[in-house]
Amino acid sequence: MSHFINPFTDVGFKLIFGQEVSKDLLIDFLNDLLVGEKEIKDIAFLDKEILPEYMGDRGVIFDIYCTSTSGEHFIIEMQNRQQIHFRERALYYLSRTIARQGERGSAWDFNLKAVYGVFFMNFRLDDMPHKLRTDVVLADRETHEQFNDKLRFIFIELPSFSKEEGECENDFERWIYVLKNMETLNRMPFKARKSVFEKLEKIVDIASLSKEEREKYDESIKVYRDNLAVM
Repeated sequence: MSHFINPFTDVGFKLIFGQEVSKDLLIDFLNDLLVGEKEIKDIAFLDKEILPEYMGDRGVIFDIYCTSTSGEHFIIEMQNRQQIHFRERALYYLSRTIARQGERGSAWDFNLKAVYGVFFMNFRLDDMPHKLRTDVVLADRETHEQFNDKLRFIFIELPSFSKEEGECENDFERWIYVLKNMETLNRMPFKARKSVFEKLEKIVDIASLSKEEREKYDESIKVYRDNLAVM
Protein backbone atom coordinates (compact mmCIF):
# COMPACT_ATOMS: atom_id res chain seq x y z
CA MET A 1 0.00 0.00 0.00
CA SER A 2 1.23 3.49 -0.87
CA HIS A 3 2.54 5.66 1.95
CA PHE A 4 1.88 8.96 0.14
CA ILE A 5 -0.97 10.14 -2.06
CA ASN A 6 -0.85 10.17 -5.83
CA PRO A 7 -0.38 13.85 -6.76
CA PHE A 8 -1.79 13.33 -10.26
CA THR A 9 -5.30 12.63 -9.03
CA ASP A 10 -7.64 15.59 -8.89
CA VAL A 11 -7.91 15.44 -5.09
CA GLY A 12 -4.20 14.78 -4.56
CA PHE A 13 -3.10 17.68 -6.76
CA LYS A 14 -5.40 20.12 -4.99
CA LEU A 15 -4.41 18.86 -1.53
CA ILE A 16 -0.82 19.80 -2.34
CA PHE A 17 -1.25 23.03 -4.28
CA GLY A 18 -4.84 24.19 -3.91
CA GLN A 19 -5.41 24.70 -0.18
CA GLU A 20 -5.09 27.87 1.85
CA VAL A 21 -3.42 25.88 4.64
CA SER A 22 -0.68 24.70 2.29
CA LYS A 23 -0.33 27.67 -0.04
CA ASP A 24 3.32 28.08 0.98
CA LEU A 25 3.97 24.87 -0.99
CA LEU A 26 2.59 26.48 -4.14
CA ILE A 27 4.53 29.69 -3.47
CA ASP A 28 7.73 27.70 -3.05
CA PHE A 29 7.14 25.70 -6.22
CA LEU A 30 6.39 28.82 -8.28
CA ASN A 31 9.50 30.55 -6.95
CA ASP A 32 11.61 27.53 -7.88
CA LEU A 33 9.93 27.49 -11.29
CA LEU A 34 10.67 31.19 -11.85
CA VAL A 35 13.97 31.42 -9.96
CA GLY A 36 16.04 34.36 -11.14
CA GLU A 37 12.97 36.06 -12.64
CA LYS A 38 10.76 37.00 -9.71
CA GLU A 39 10.08 36.22 -6.08
CA ILE A 40 6.48 35.64 -5.02
CA LYS A 41 5.83 36.69 -1.43
CA ASP A 42 2.18 35.65 -1.13
CA ILE A 43 -0.76 34.48 -3.21
CA ALA A 44 -4.53 34.65 -2.96
CA PHE A 45 -6.70 31.86 -4.34
CA LEU A 46 -9.45 33.00 -6.70
CA ASP A 47 -12.70 31.40 -7.80
CA LYS A 48 -11.68 28.57 -10.13
CA GLU A 49 -14.83 28.92 -12.23
CA ILE A 50 -15.18 31.68 -14.83
CA LEU A 51 -18.82 31.87 -15.80
CA PRO A 52 -19.85 32.60 -19.41
CA GLU A 53 -20.42 36.27 -20.15
CA TYR A 54 -23.43 35.69 -22.37
CA MET A 55 -25.91 32.97 -23.28
CA GLY A 56 -24.30 30.36 -25.49
CA ASP A 57 -20.75 31.11 -24.37
CA ARG A 58 -18.82 28.47 -22.44
CA GLY A 59 -17.41 28.81 -18.95
CA VAL A 60 -14.01 27.74 -17.70
CA ILE A 61 -13.08 25.75 -14.59
CA PHE A 62 -9.40 25.78 -13.64
CA ASP A 63 -7.65 23.30 -11.35
CA ILE A 64 -5.99 26.13 -9.42
CA TYR A 65 -6.24 29.87 -10.01
CA CYS A 66 -4.50 32.50 -7.90
CA THR A 67 -2.88 35.93 -7.95
CA SER A 68 0.32 37.15 -6.37
CA THR A 69 0.56 40.26 -4.19
CA SER A 70 2.05 42.10 -7.18
CA GLY A 71 -0.97 41.22 -9.31
CA GLU A 72 0.19 38.43 -11.61
CA HIS A 73 -2.36 35.72 -12.38
CA PHE A 74 -1.37 32.05 -12.17
CA ILE A 75 -3.36 29.19 -13.67
CA ILE A 76 -2.01 25.78 -12.62
CA GLU A 77 -3.37 22.70 -14.37
CA MET A 78 -2.74 18.95 -14.19
CA GLN A 79 -3.48 16.98 -17.35
CA ASN A 80 -3.05 13.21 -17.25
CA ARG A 81 -3.82 12.28 -20.83
CA GLN A 82 -3.35 13.70 -24.28
CA GLN A 83 -6.20 15.89 -25.37
CA ILE A 84 -7.11 17.12 -28.82
CA HIS A 85 -6.26 20.83 -29.16
CA PHE A 86 -4.54 20.86 -25.76
CA ARG A 87 -2.32 23.79 -26.72
CA GLU A 88 -5.31 25.71 -28.04
CA ARG A 89 -7.11 25.05 -24.75
CA ALA A 90 -4.14 26.50 -22.86
CA LEU A 91 -4.21 29.55 -25.13
CA TYR A 92 -7.94 29.95 -24.53
CA TYR A 93 -7.51 29.76 -20.76
CA LEU A 94 -4.85 32.46 -20.65
CA SER A 95 -6.54 34.67 -23.24
CA ARG A 96 -9.80 34.50 -21.32
CA THR A 97 -7.99 35.59 -18.16
CA ILE A 98 -6.34 38.48 -20.00
CA ALA A 99 -9.68 39.60 -21.47
CA ARG A 100 -11.42 39.55 -18.07
CA GLN A 101 -9.07 42.27 -16.86
CA GLY A 102 -10.71 44.78 -19.19
CA GLU A 103 -12.71 47.53 -17.51
CA ARG A 104 -15.77 49.25 -18.88
CA GLY A 105 -15.45 52.90 -19.88
CA SER A 106 -13.01 54.97 -21.88
CA ALA A 107 -10.71 55.75 -18.94
CA TRP A 108 -9.13 52.27 -18.80
CA ASP A 109 -5.60 52.36 -20.27
CA PHE A 110 -4.97 48.63 -20.86
CA ASN A 111 -2.78 48.27 -17.78
CA LEU A 112 -2.80 44.47 -17.85
CA LYS A 113 -1.29 42.16 -15.25
CA ALA A 114 0.74 39.21 -16.48
CA VAL A 115 -0.95 35.82 -16.78
CA TYR A 116 1.08 32.63 -16.30
CA GLY A 117 -0.17 29.19 -17.29
CA VAL A 118 1.64 26.26 -15.66
CA PHE A 119 0.58 22.97 -17.23
CA PHE A 120 1.72 19.66 -15.72
CA MET A 121 1.40 16.95 -18.37
CA ASN A 122 1.56 13.20 -17.83
CA PHE A 123 2.08 12.73 -21.56
CA ARG A 124 4.34 14.02 -24.31
CA LEU A 125 3.31 16.93 -26.50
CA ASP A 126 3.02 15.99 -30.17
CA ASP A 127 5.10 17.76 -32.81
CA MET A 128 7.46 19.34 -30.27
CA PRO A 129 10.91 18.44 -28.89
CA HIS A 130 10.46 16.19 -25.88
CA LYS A 131 11.93 17.92 -22.84
CA LEU A 132 10.87 18.50 -19.27
CA ARG A 133 10.08 22.18 -19.61
CA THR A 134 8.84 24.22 -22.55
CA ASP A 135 8.50 27.99 -22.01
CA VAL A 136 6.43 29.94 -24.50
CA VAL A 137 6.44 33.75 -24.65
CA LEU A 138 5.43 36.44 -27.13
CA ALA A 139 8.63 37.21 -29.01
CA ASP A 140 9.90 38.56 -32.31
CA ARG A 141 10.28 35.66 -34.73
CA GLU A 142 13.59 36.86 -36.16
CA THR A 143 15.43 38.37 -33.18
CA HIS A 144 13.73 36.24 -30.48
CA GLU A 145 13.45 39.38 -28.34
CA GLN A 146 10.43 39.34 -26.06
CA PHE A 147 7.63 41.52 -27.41
CA ASN A 148 5.41 41.50 -24.33
CA ASP A 149 5.63 39.84 -20.90
CA LYS A 150 1.91 39.60 -20.15
CA LEU A 151 1.38 36.09 -21.53
CA ARG A 152 3.53 33.12 -20.45
CA PHE A 153 3.01 29.39 -20.95
CA ILE A 154 5.09 26.82 -19.07
CA PHE A 155 4.50 23.21 -20.09
CA ILE A 156 6.02 20.57 -17.77
CA GLU A 157 6.30 17.25 -19.62
CA LEU A 158 6.66 14.76 -16.77
CA PRO A 159 7.54 11.65 -18.90
CA SER A 160 10.66 13.52 -20.06
CA PHE A 161 12.08 13.61 -16.53
CA SER A 162 14.12 10.52 -15.67
CA LYS A 163 16.64 11.72 -13.07
CA GLU A 164 17.21 9.85 -9.85
CA GLU A 165 17.19 11.52 -6.44
CA GLY A 166 20.93 12.21 -6.35
CA GLU A 167 20.98 13.57 -9.90
CA CYS A 168 18.63 16.51 -9.26
CA GLU A 169 20.57 19.72 -9.82
CA ASN A 170 18.21 22.37 -8.47
CA ASP A 171 15.07 22.80 -6.37
CA PHE A 172 12.77 22.80 -9.39
CA GLU A 173 14.08 19.36 -10.38
CA ARG A 174 13.72 18.20 -6.76
CA TRP A 175 10.06 19.21 -6.85
CA ILE A 176 9.54 17.29 -10.08
CA TYR A 177 11.33 14.21 -8.70
CA VAL A 178 9.12 14.20 -5.60
CA LEU A 179 5.89 14.71 -7.53
CA LYS A 180 6.69 12.09 -10.15
CA ASN A 181 7.77 9.45 -7.64
CA MET A 182 5.58 10.35 -4.66
CA GLU A 183 3.24 7.37 -4.76
CA THR A 184 6.17 4.91 -4.62
CA LEU A 185 8.30 6.72 -2.02
CA ASN A 186 8.73 5.31 1.48
CA ARG A 187 10.28 8.51 2.77
CA MET A 188 10.24 12.14 1.70
CA PRO A 189 13.63 13.14 0.25
CA PHE A 190 15.31 16.55 0.44
CA LYS A 191 13.88 17.44 3.88
CA ALA A 192 17.33 18.25 5.24
CA ARG A 193 17.94 20.59 2.32
CA LYS A 194 14.57 22.37 2.32
CA SER A 195 11.96 22.54 5.09
CA VAL A 196 9.07 22.83 2.62
CA PHE A 197 9.45 19.12 1.87
CA GLU A 198 8.92 18.35 5.55
CA LYS A 199 5.57 20.13 5.41
CA LEU A 200 4.77 18.40 2.13
CA GLU A 201 5.39 15.03 3.81
CA LYS A 202 2.74 15.75 6.44
CA ILE A 203 0.16 16.86 3.89
CA VAL A 204 0.59 13.93 1.50
CA ASP A 205 0.80 11.18 4.14
CA ILE A 206 -2.28 9.04 3.51
CA ALA A 207 -2.51 8.18 7.22
CA SER A 208 -2.91 11.89 8.07
CA LEU A 209 -5.97 12.44 5.87
CA SER A 210 -9.27 13.09 7.57
CA LYS A 211 -12.12 10.64 6.98
CA GLU A 212 -13.73 13.03 4.49
CA GLU A 213 -10.44 13.66 2.69
CA ARG A 214 -9.75 9.92 2.51
CA GLU A 215 -13.15 9.20 1.00
CA LYS A 216 -12.65 11.91 -1.63
CA TYR A 217 -9.14 10.70 -2.35
CA ASP A 218 -10.22 7.05 -2.69
CA GLU A 219 -12.87 8.06 -5.21
CA SER A 220 -10.35 10.25 -7.04
CA ILE A 221 -7.75 7.47 -7.28
CA LYS A 222 -10.45 5.11 -8.61
CA VAL A 223 -11.29 7.59 -11.39
CA TYR A 224 -7.57 8.07 -12.13
CA ARG A 225 -6.96 4.31 -12.44
CA ASP A 226 -10.10 3.77 -14.51
CA ASN A 227 -8.89 6.44 -16.93
CA LEU A 228 -5.49 4.76 -17.16
CA ALA A 229 -7.18 1.44 -17.91
CA VAL A 230 -9.24 3.04 -20.67
CA MET A 231 -6.11 4.64 -22.16
